[in-house]
Amino acid sequence: MKHFIYIVLTFLLISCADKTKETQQREVLIQETANSNYNPEAKLNSLGIELRDQGVPIANYQHVVRAGNLLFLAGKGPKQANGEYMIGKLGDSLTVEQGYQAAREAGINQLSVLKAELGNLNKVKRIVSAHGMVNASPDFTDHSKVINGFSDLMVEVFGENGKHARAAVGMVSLPVGMAVEIEMVVEVYE
Repeated sequence: MKHFIYIVLTFLLISCADKTKETQQREVLIQETANSNYNPEAKLNSLGIELRDQGVPIANYQHVVRAGNLLFLAGKGPKQANGEYMIGKLGDSLTVEQGYQAAREAGINQLSVLKAELGNLNKVKRIVSAHGMVNASPDFTDHSKVINGFSDLMVEVFGENGKHARAAVGMVSLPVGMAVEIEMVVEVYE
């Protein structure tokens, strides 16, 4: 009887292992099919966005730190292609539209960091979260509308995989007087 129970249990374990393997293979196939149109590199090209070298950090930090499949990107501001930052304070010297463009520029700089780290943006599984800081006057309340410049860009480039958790908060000041600074967390494929 003991021998019979042992055989039955062994059969059940093997059967469950096969089903688990089969289920995993099915999930991978579904994911690959769903992502067959996923091509952030091509999307960047179609948007006419040129990524730019972010140089070496000038302080004691790194542009990106990897922990497992997560990349933690240091805050980036709206440094434009001409090397100048978009500076000013929302609710004072800058409009919401200008802030939106500043957040988009910060997003382009973060994409530049990702590209330098990964070699190919198609390795990005999803944008996990973003922390958007807005250089704002005390009575300014449209922080979310400003940081939408970053969030909208991530969705343009990564589709549904670009939707992320985020914070959009006001700051009394930011380095060099820049309009925004945004840090982010990204999950990548192994």
